[in-house]
Amino acid sequence: MQQSLLALARSMMGSLRDLAPIILVIAFFQLVVLQQPLPDLIGLLTGVLFVVLGLTFFIYGLEMGLFPIGESMAHAFARKGSVFWLVTFAFALGFGTTVAEPALIAVSAEAAEVAAEGGMIEPTEQAQKSYANGLRLTVAFSVGLAIVIGVVRIIKGWPIHYLIIGGYVLVVIMTGFAPREIIGIAYDSGGVTTSTITVPLVTALGVGLASSIKGRNPMIDGFGLIAFASLTPMIFVMAYGMVI
Repeated sequence: MQQSLLALARSMMGSLRDLAPIILVIAFFQLVVLQQPLPDLIGLLTGVLFVVLGLTFFIYGLEMGLFPIGESMAHAFARKGSVFWLVTFAFALGFGTTVAEPALIAVSAEAAEVAAEGGMIEPTEQAQKSYANGLRLTVAFSVGLAIVIGVVRIIKGWPIHYLIIGGYVLVVIMTGFAPREIIGIAYDSGGVTTSTITVPLVTALGVGLASSIKGRNPMIDGFGLIAFASLTPMIFVMAYGMVI
């Protein structure tokens, strides 16, 4: 119990240290450059407190729960020796974490609203909902496939740079053919997928898998799954825009 409290206190101090530069920048520009008092100081301090607590519990939860479970499952699948179940788990993990990603839900809803205003889809609630869900499922599928590619790369020992270079060459080529309205959304989709839910579990999976396979280096082979998760949504969303 005492060790848990000490770990939680260390996480809180780390959160305060990480947030300090942001707070100082806002305070400097508000008080020195704009020379205006901080509006609703009590509300602002309360919000900062909640941010510190939220970030603290989030980081502590990652260290206590998500990272260990991701690594332990990777070790278990490696010991089981079934590539089929490992690949299935990798796809399900990538798809499940991405489709539940809050940032992706927000971007999809905003993209559907803008698409309706721009005349790309009918300006009805049903059309917007269908467009947003289609975008979310497309991105989630692409991330699931990306994690599968990353897992196979770790198993086979393929160099990551060839795959990444080839992927971005494809992105550049598709940019010349995709509708202009979808290009920005596609590029943003690569960023919103790598957020609070996806990154911890996917990183733990890669590191745990590389640690379990003989001849693989966790530092060299364990990382890189997030790069695939950022790359494939751009390709699939531009393809989605071409079809829709």
